[in-house]
Amino acid sequence: MGKSTLMNRLLAQKISIVTRKPQTTRHKILGILTTPDCQAIFLDTPGIITPKYPLHEVMMASSASAVNEADLVLFMADASRAGRADDSPEEAILARIAASGKPAWLVINKVDCVGKPALLPMMAGYAERHPFLEIFPLSALTGDGVDALLARLPGALPVHPPFYPPDVVSDQQERFFVAEIIREKIFIMCREEIPYATTVEITAFNEREGTGKKGRKPKWFISADIYVERESQKGIVIGKKGALLREIGEIARKDIERFLDHGVFLELHVRVREGWRGDRDLLERLGYRQ
Repeated sequence: MGKSTLMNRLLAQKISIVTRKPQTTRHKILGILTTPDCQAIFLDTPGIITPKYPLHEVMMASSASAVNEADLVLFMADASRAGRADDSPEEAILARIAASGKPAWLVINKVDCVGKPALLPMMAGYAERHPFLEIFPLSALTGDGVDALLARLPGALPVHPPFYPPDVVSDQQERFFVAEIIREKIFIMCREEIPYATTVEITAFNEREGTGKKGRKPKWFISADIYVERESQKGIVIGKKGALLREIGEIARKDIERFLDHGVFLELHVRVREGWRGDRDLLERLGYRQ
C-alpha cells in the first residue's frame, strides 16, 4: 500500500524494503527523523492479514503493539483502491485505532493515480468511519503532499527531550538491513508463493580491516542463508545452473555496498527448512518478535 515508501520518503533514506507484492513488511521497523523542530519516531508495521502461521501471529501482534505505543497513528488508505468491495481489513484496523483511543490522521496515498474529483468522496467516506483529526492526500512515491504532513508533525507530538542522537535513523543493526535487502530482491525476482515461503538469516558478517589490492580497503565478507520450505522451492530460487541465485546475489550486493558504503563479498546459500514459518524458536532467532 505504500507505508514503507512513505517512511523512506519522510526519512530521505531507505530503511524499509519496498516491492509491488503485498505483505512485504514483516518486522516492526523503527525510523527516526530529527529536524530543527522535532524528533519524530516512526514505526512501519506489517499490514493486516488473517494469521495462518505463527509468523503471521507475530506480525499481527507487532502491529497491534505499535498502535498502543504510538502518540499519533497515521492510517494510510490507497486512493487507487477506492470503491473496491472488500474493506474488512481496514475495518479491523479502524476498530483497533478506535479501541486504543489514540489520535489518528488519515493519509490517502497514491493520489497521483486518481483524478482529484475522486478524492473528495473518498475523504468524506473515511471521515464517516473514524474521527480523523487531519487528512493528508499525498503521493509517497513522488513526494507530492508529503511536506504538508511533515509541517504538521511538530505540533502534534508531545514535548520531550530527544530519545536518539541526531545522526541515528534506526535502532536496527546493519545485519538486519542486509538481510532485508536480500529478501527484497527475492520478492522482486521470484514469483507466486516463493517470496512468502522464504526468509533470510545472516550467518557471517566480517568487517575486514587492513589494506587490499592496490591500497584499496578489503571487502567485507557477508554470508547469508535463504530458507525455503520445500526442495522444489530451493530449485526455483537457485534457478537453472544457479543463474537466478547469482542474479539475486549480484543486485543485492550492489544495494548492500551502497547501504554500507563499503565493498562487499556476498555469499548466498539456499537451505530447506520445512515449516520454518511455524518454528517459534527459529522465528525468535530471526528477530520476529512482538
